[in-house]
Amino acid sequence: MPGELRISIGQHSDKGRKEANQDFHGAIVPNEPKLSMKGAAVALADGISSSNVSHIASESAVASFLSDYYCTSETWSVKTSVHRVLAATNSWLNSQTRHSPYHYDKDKGYVCTFSAIVIKSTTAHIFSIGDTRVYRVSGQTLEQLTEDHRVVVSSEQSYLSRALGVDQQVEIDYLALPIVSGDVFVLATDGVYEHVAPQQVVRTIGENSQDLDRAAASLVKAAYDNGSTDNLTVQIVRVDDVPNGEATEILGHSSDLPLPPLLEARAIFDGYRIVREIHASSRSHIYLAVDIDSNTPVALKIPSIDLRGDPDYLKRFMMEEWVARRIASPYVLKPHALTRKRNFLYTVAEFVEGQTLHQWILDNPKPSLETVRRIVEQIALGLGAFHRLEMLHQDLRPHNIMIDATGTAKIIDFGSTRIAGVAEATPADDGNPVLGTLQYTAPECLLGDGGSPRSDLFSLGVIAYQMLTGKLPYGSDSAKARTRAQFQKLRYRPASPINAEVPVWVDGAIKRAVYPNPGQRYEALSEFVFDLRHPSADYLDPAPVPLMERNPLLFWQVSCGLLAVAVMLLLARLYGAL
Repeated sequence: MPGELRISIGQHSDKGRKEANQDFHGAIVPNEPKLSMKGAAVALADGISSSNVSHIASESAVASFLSDYYCTSETWSVKTSVHRVLAATNSWLNSQTRHSPYHYDKDKGYVCTFSAIVIKSTTAHIFSIGDTRVYRVSGQTLEQLTEDHRVVVSSEQSYLSRALGVDQQVEIDYLALPIVSGDVFVLATDGVYEHVAPQQVVRTIGENSQDLDRAAASLVKAAYDNGSTDNLTVQIVRVDDVPNGEATEILGHSSDLPLPPLLEARAIFDGYRIVREIHASSRSHIYLAVDIDSNTPVALKIPSIDLRGDPDYLKRFMMEEWVARRIASPYVLKPHALTRKRNFLYTVAEFVEGQTLHQWILDNPKPSLETVRRIVEQIALGLGAFHRLEMLHQDLRPHNIMIDATGTAKIIDFGSTRIAGVAEATPADDGNPVLGTLQYTAPECLLGDGGSPRSDLFSLGVIAYQMLTGKLPYGSDSAKARTRAQFQKLRYRPASPINAEVPVWVDGAIKRAVYPNPGQRYEALSEFVFDLRHPSADYLDPAPVPLMERNPLLFWQVSCGLLAVAVMLLLARLYGAL
């Protein structure tokens, strides 16, 4: 079992010398596996004194954050999840103000400052809007981690430059810090930090290390005794232990289930009747089977015999079904419903009656442009389902796409998928290993720079080119390239000369999709799909392709010939002068 994240939290809030407490605070430390997948969340909001409804804003901000954050997808990163939750909260608060008597005086509306910490795996994710501060205890001092969004006019006058609910859009400060056991964070409103010295905060926490609630209460009392006239709230978060395992282990343990044997036709295996083997490779064995209970044909996949001693491979295999169950798209392979206990390590998915795109390309060497467009569009929609959940397929290739009897394309095999939410929950750096196939993998992934949706776009562009030409856009050169300089020297081989049915503007769209530099590719899959159907002005009248790009060998042969002629002429001229 991996070690678990363990934290201790102390909190205290008081209205102080005011009639009502407009501060609001809260914290959630969920059980596993939610703790590993989403982390522990601590939040604090401070209402503004000019508003009589600011306490509603504070309570709503904290309550919605703590509930909605845990409803976001487990595949999303912490930053994405929190930003989307806070954007929704900000929009709601702003709407409340616009439909209230305070529409023209936002300082009296549903406005508050807000700070939060989400501690996930070995990282603290810190968010801030306004002047509610977050500190970290560093030795005997306090290190302020957030910036006050307050404009000081004079020693007696200042105003907030940023807060939740003020405008329809909100800018959120974000900071990610690695954590170790013993780290202590402090969240406080201005009613406290303006009246308690940093040394006193550190000393009070140290003296009450066994009771952080008492430490928080002591700091609130100290601020009150020192003359604070504002509401007073303090939260103290101590990291007691950090995990030493991986998020994939939380989702299920490969060691919990025995590895299945190779299966034979007519065998009964875990409630399935094996019909025949569909595919066998060094990566997996796939069988057509029938679920005996429902009489439904399924594709049953077991781990490769050759890789069963590789724990990383088994973790990726285990993640495939987890990924599939979180994606809902007609263009992505659908997992089979689980109706009984599983006694071995395997996955079960819908059975697709059809062929791989690899076989389809061999069977259709000259497909129509419209057919290629339709297939590319379907693959793009499937990839979009991955990207919306912050997943990258990372191994998109013709072998991993099925074309069924109706012509529908389905993305299969999720063993290389990178999941943002899982990646950040894994303490150990995996070094961005290359999991895809070289000819279809984007250069940035091969260089170890990490992938992005544009990396999957690169793979889709290569596939589109291959369907139209039967070849690869850079030939075998891309598979040989290993350095950044070698990738920069790659030269795209236009598809139009290979297949006269390919318009120049379609060729231009594919060229842009497979640029070695990701910054020069399309920003979105939809742009590529659009340009495959609509002639872009950028590609309708392209500049002539230099001979160096069209035929490098001929370029150098011509150059050397011209140079030789020039040398001969110079020598003849020199000889004549003598």
